[in-house]
Amino acid sequence: MVSSSFTAHANTAPDKSLASVAGQEFVFDITGMHCAACSSRVERVLNANPYVTASVNLALERADITASGELGADDIKALIEKTGFGASLREGSLAERREKAEALEAGRRDDESKTFRLFLFSLVLTLPLVLPMVGGWFGVNLHLPPLVQLLLALPVQVIVGWRFYVGSYKALRSKAANMDVLVALGTSAAFFFSLYQWLELGEGAIGHLYFEASAAILTLILFGKWLEGRARRGAADALRALMTLRPQKARLVREGQADQEVAIESVQSGDHIRVQAGEVVPVDGLILEGTSEFDEALLSGESVPVLRKQGDKVVTGAVNGLGSVVLEVTALGEDTVLAKIIRLVDQAQTGRAKLQTLADRVSAIFVPVVVVLAVLTCLGWLAMGGTLEEAIVASVSVLVIACPCALGLATPTALVAGTGAAARHGILIRDIDALEEARTIETIIFDKTGTLTKGEPGLSLVLPFGSLEKDDVLLQVAAVQKGSEHPLAKASLAAIAELERPTPAATDINVHIGQGVEGLIDGKTVLVGKEAFLRAQGVSLPQEASDAAARLGSEGQTLAFAARDGELIGVLAFMDQAREESRDAIAQLKAQGLKTGLLSGDNEETAARIGGLLGVDFVKGNVSPHGKLSYLQSMQEEGKHVAMVGDGLNDAPALAAADLGLAMGSGTDVAIGAAAITLMRPDPRLVASALDIARRTHAKIWQNLFWAFIYNVIGIPLAAFGLLNPALAGAAMAFSSVSVVSNALLLRRWKG
Repeated sequence: MVSSSFTAHANTAPDKSLASVAGQEFVFDITGMHCAACSSRVERVLNANPYVTASVNLALERADITASGELGADDIKALIEKTGFGASLREGSLAERREKAEALEAGRRDDESKTFRLFLFSLVLTLPLVLPMVGGWFGVNLHLPPLVQLLLALPVQVIVGWRFYVGSYKALRSKAANMDVLVALGTSAAFFFSLYQWLELGEGAIGHLYFEASAAILTLILFGKWLEGRARRGAADALRALMTLRPQKARLVREGQADQEVAIESVQSGDHIRVQAGEVVPVDGLILEGTSEFDEALLSGESVPVLRKQGDKVVTGAVNGLGSVVLEVTALGEDTVLAKIIRLVDQAQTGRAKLQTLADRVSAIFVPVVVVLAVLTCLGWLAMGGTLEEAIVASVSVLVIACPCALGLATPTALVAGTGAAARHGILIRDIDALEEARTIETIIFDKTGTLTKGEPGLSLVLPFGSLEKDDVLLQVAAVQKGSEHPLAKASLAAIAELERPTPAATDINVHIGQGVEGLIDGKTVLVGKEAFLRAQGVSLPQEASDAAARLGSEGQTLAFAARDGELIGVLAFMDQAREESRDAIAQLKAQGLKTGLLSGDNEETAARIGGLLGVDFVKGNVSPHGKLSYLQSMQEEGKHVAMVGDGLNDAPALAAADLGLAMGSGTDVAIGAAAITLMRPDPRLVASALDIARRTHAKIWQNLFWAFIYNVIGIPLAAFGLLNPALAGAAMAFSSVSVVSNALLLRRWKG
């Protein structure tokens, strides 16, 4: 299939955009990549095929590929393996992919262990070679006989250097060059020049041998690779932690039968699942029985366990607290909230930031340029009257100090660490360009309902009429509404819970759908409902009640009227309540120097009241979904960089059009899909946190690229002018990529 599919279309050379239109997507784990030149080579070979679009991530050791329908996974695998690297396709269900990921991770840990043991072996042989060099700094002559130096250096050059020779061979065979080529050339030059010196000068070669340089370079680079591997694995901890959340088994509940533990793959939507105290929820579901607290920290960043009761949703990966609950399964596998979060984090961590383009271009030509510089260094020393020994030592230093690894790791490690830290705090960065946009944002515009407010009515006012106090009116209303699922009834019941007074008993309750409810309390008829409902029952409203109702209605508040035995006893006003965190959220954004705005479909009075309460800079009410979009675009036409925060279907156009869209995770899938950043908790304070981590990640990428470039810009000339000996150059090279990765890992300490 490989050859036929390639040959059949060899002359057609279609537009590569066709691959993304009619193509299929693959993700391959790549093994054996050591530096940016390696990842660039794989990417270049893949993209050379007209039917393939590929992006290779060195930090995560993976390739994301879109290929036309003509090409299958086997074809892609063959292309990758031609470059000398191993390839393993990620496929199957979430559980199967997790098993493969765990096996791959175990293999990487095993490789790390082998690398460390090899480093210890190399260190034991290298120390006796290096100690005389250190002694020389203090005027102490500790030089070993040349034969002893050779016997110590030879195993290091052959056994430790073998991986670099193999890597060089594979790279050169595919007409490319990588870090292995530089290391192999540099250490071989130092080793064989020293061997030549000994054979030529015998014992007189003491002081002119560089066996310690070749051994030290290999030892230090091996140690650096071990440190780098550990650090790179640490950067992806957030995604691995999410992938391990889903249990492999579930406890199936069937009527009249004992609970049965089954494989998660055999569970179907609609089944009933029992989750005991301390267990991880294996599915998304609704609670049918029981009440418990659930730890959702890894999913939403919420540090405090959340109380869930009958009728509430729970999600895969949440840890059950002390209670046992029975769930009705609503989503499984790829459809769960956990799976969606994993996809978003995965998409973010494998994205390609604009800043990476320059590093990729440099990495592609880095090794050949360094080899040319090393040759020029050698010729330059000879032309200036230097000895062959001085020329070779300087050339070796140039070869081993140059490091393409740091360039290749600068961007992806910062992305992985930054997006992982954000995910742990309930912030999912889906669009990598959001990191760039976050720096330029000047104005944050909020939707009101469900974003700055709870999106559900709360009791705002009770106006008593007649002889009853307002608390007594509320108790009468709650008594006839007890057990109702109506939003206004729930708000009334929530309000009396704070009174800590017993609710009177109501009998003969009769619900008039869409109008109101009536019942008997102590033999008296109590009515609660709309004004028209009460009038139809013969209740007349005094003028002051009508005036108050008109005023409250003009403010956008929803009204309920209560009467007892034909007499009005009270007017209750309800309105959407601001979230407790909203005022702090606006204050935090203002502290960052940002302007805040509120666009709402509610009337001007309601929007202005909420905006004034929270301290928003400007408010606009009576705005349709199209109006939100138009308002946003008019600000952009004025040159302003605007972020939009919303949660509803009507916010999706504005979220998509904004320079930066942020969706509340409690909102609709359409809103979340349109936004570059998703906030997994309904907490508007996460907006300031999201902007902060986006800016910090972007800044960390710049820092890494700066240090990666400046290291080579300064280090290579120093080596060329003979100011660095090969051993020190090797140490610097080994730790350059480690320093870049370690700098990126500082993002893991970020607190939202």
